[in-house]
Amino acid sequence: MKLFNKTGVLPIESNAQNLVYDAARLERTEQKDIEKIFSRIFSSEDGAKALSYLQTITFHRALGAQSSDCELRHLEGQRTMVATILRLVDRGRHG
Repeated sequence: MKLFNKTGVLPIESNAQNLVYDAARLERTEQKDIEKIFSRIFSSEDGAKALSYLQTITFHRALGAQSSDCELRHLEGQRTMVATILRLVDRGRHG
C-alpha cells in the first residue's frame, strides 16, 4: 500500500497489521517526498523550537544507575525516533 494516494491524503483504511502504510514498500519517490515534508515542517521558527525541545528531552537527558531496563529502553526508543526525524530533515534539506 502506498503512503500517499492520488489526492495526497493518507489512506484511512489500514492493512492487516493495523498500519497506515508499509514502510518497507515505500517507493524511492515517496521516500524523497517524506524527507521534503519533514524538512518543511521543521524549517520554520516554531518547527526549529519543537525539534530543539525534542532533542533536549531525549539526547540531553541521562538516566541514573537505579533506572530500570524498561526506562532505559523507553528513552532509547525516544532517542531513536528523534534521530529518525533529524535524519529525514537533513535529507530533505540536502538530498
